[in-house]
Amino acid sequence: MKCGVIGLGDMGSGLGKNLLKAGFETYGIDLAPDRNAAFAEQGGIVADSVAAIGQACDAVFVMVMAGAQAEAVILGDDGLVANMSKGGAIILSATIKPAEAQAIGAAMADSGIHLIDTPVSGGFPGAQGGTLTMMAAAPDAVLDQFAPVMEAVSANIHRVGTKPGDGQTVKACLQSLIGAQFSATFEAAALAAKAGVPGQVILDVFSTSSAGCGVVNNALEKIIDRQFEGTGSHINTMHKDLTISMNLGEQLGVPLHTAAAAMQIFHAGRTKYPNGDNWVCTRVIEEIVGAELHRKGKP
Repeated sequence: MKCGVIGLGDMGSGLGKNLLKAGFETYGIDLAPDRNAAFAEQGGIVADSVAAIGQACDAVFVMVMAGAQAEAVILGDDGLVANMSKGGAIILSATIKPAEAQAIGAAMADSGIHLIDTPVSGGFPGAQGGTLTMMAAAPDAVLDQFAPVMEAVSANIHRVGTKPGDGQTVKACLQSLIGAQFSATFEAAALAAKAGVPGQVILDVFSTSSAGCGVVNNALEKIIDRQFEGTGSHINTMHKDLTISMNLGEQLGVPLHTAAAAMQIFHAGRTKYPNGDNWVCTRVIEEIVGAELHRKGKP
């Protein structure tokens, strides 16, 4: 199979790299010239349009930021559905609203092209390392057929449903939890800073306690080393994901008190530091209390 990746940012670049590593002839495209150049240096084929990727590829990952972008790439006049051969698959790995995925799936129903709704988790390290978790929704026969492509970029593929929107729904639930874990970590870090506890002590204790997990441990590492930009986890992504979680909760009438608090913490961080990564939210809280958490304590 020939593969394509639309969107070669922090996540999509990892998809492209691991597809190439697995031996797939891989096409890619991004709006940023430097990302296209980096992809070409790895051996990827830079396409001049989405249509060209559709014409060349059997399976195409769509790793864009928003639902409107996914819709344009997939359903536009020069999009994938208009250019792919019947029997191919569009692998929707971007995180969008479940309703948006459902609408795209409905519009594709008679196209002869499969839609695999499979948002991912694992962030920048997972994408680059080929260890993403996929929440895949499509008929089993489709998932079986395109399993080699998905296995090239993922260590864990969960079959969470058969319809478009099923994958996005699971991702929305997951992000409501991860957002809460993040925000609690940011607050605990600021509390420790104000109390004068060195960051290394907090990391050692938290990481070996029942609260320790990948989300908490990684966030603390970034906070105590003051790495708030360029880590591959831009705050815009998590902010957008929490918006989706809150939207789903509103649609279903489910109160999401903790996720709502996380949403406001991320909103504050994004407003104050729009170029920052997730952990920059801690700086907003630190500025309120007048203390910073460093690995070895107050500098």
